[in-house]
Amino acid sequence: MMANKLMRDFSLPNRSKTTRRSALAHWVPHVNTVTTSLAMQDWLCNRDSLTARLVERCEQFRVQRLSQQQSRCLPDEFVEIGLSRPAKVYEREVLLRCDGVAMIYGHTVVPLSATATQWPLFHALGEKSLGSTLFNDPLVERGVLSYARLHASHPLMQRIKREVPDVTANSLPARRSLFWRKGACLLVTEVFLPAISGLTLKQKAPLAVSQQEPLVRTA
Repeated sequence: MMANKLMRDFSLPNRSKTTRRSALAHWVPHVNTVTTSLAMQDWLCNRDSLTARLVERCEQFRVQRLSQQQSRCLPDEFVEIGLSRPAKVYEREVLLRCDGVAMIYGHTVVPLSATATQWPLFHALGEKSLGSTLFNDPLVERGVLSYARLHASHPLMQRIKREVPDVTANSLPARRSLFWRKGACLLVTEVFLPAISGLTLKQKAPLAVSQQEPLVRTA
């Protein structure tokens, strides 16, 4: 049964297929159109901070920044961020790791028209969590989630294979959403890597005797 779940979430290469998958992802508003297990649907649909959910499931959480630079946005991104054609944007790429294992590939793009007043901390994030910054800022509003399955020819899949060579799946589930602050947007895409299927909530250690509530003595 576990093998069937993994096949639904992270399909393996099929060398008998010669048809080239499109380099454009087909983003949809309903997760049911992306074939995944119920457990993966929960990861995809939950609107809480993904960083916080990962922290709850590991001993050591780390943001590994892969790059942060000006770069041309992808063909399936420019319309979403209000551009008329693919153009240069501020781009940030990270891996979110739990106990050293890559769980999420994150890709963020911000139009060059955005100012430091609109996104004051973006350029200084380094290896800090963008998610924590967004969810703790009362001025930030989040748009709707959309979902897709990224196939081998998609540029983000190619980057994932380069950065995490042990990922052998031929397609991966992903989601993305816009965040808005003071009239400026940024687009965050999160690709869920196979190892995330093995994450479970950490067991909380029992309270020491001295930390427990005192017994109430009755007469």
